[in-house]
Amino acid sequence: MTARRTTQGRTRAFYDGISGAYDLIADSSEHAARDLGLRALGVSSGERVLEIGCGTGHALVSLAAEVGPTGQVRGVDVSSGMMAVARRRIESAGLRNVALTIGDARVLCFRSSVFDAVFMSFTLELFERTMPDVLAEMRRVLCIGGRLGIVAMSDTAETNAMIELYAWLHRRWPQFVHCRPINLVGALQAAPFQIAYVQATAIWGLPVIAAVGIKGSAGSRDGSSS
Repeated sequence: MTARRTTQGRTRAFYDGISGAYDLIADSSEHAARDLGLRALGVSSGERVLEIGCGTGHALVSLAAEVGPTGQVRGVDVSSGMMAVARRRIESAGLRNVALTIGDARVLCFRSSVFDAVFMSFTLELFERTMPDVLAEMRRVLCIGGRLGIVAMSDTAETNAMIELYAWLHRRWPQFVHCRPINLVGALQAAPFQIAYVQATAIWGLPVIAAVGIKGSAGSRDGSSS
């Protein structure tokens, strides 16, 4: 538990420190892949949606527009600095169906089976050792038949100059280059979720996957696509 808290504290401090410049640093490259994941998730009017790792709030604005005034959007992030930027964005857009919570994705502060959809973009990779815990929590808060949409850096056998450079940067400065590519589809199947959608894309030559998993019944262990 102490190691978890220490890691979370470093992550929080890092994102608090770059929150004011995050959109300039990362959003210009991430937004196309994030939007791909949002389209695949396909939220609709009246739904209850949770975004984990909501960052500066771009996806929250999109989700709020899709669910409309009869729907609800909740955002969770560990960084108060990122949350402050998201809150300003939401207030500027005049959105009244969005609520924000500073919290831990491994222990969500929501009741079970309350959301129709959960979204996460470039966040699951940060939970290298506790990924099953995060996926279990997302499954817990989803209704039966609910959708989990995730966009993440993809672990692949392919290589190129950018992949090799990123791997070197991650080894050399892991405190700054946090994310390690993951086997997203395999992690979703193990959780277990039924795979409904998978689409590969790339950011600056780095492989990215957008995937949607469906929560089956309590006794279901089927992680295959339909």
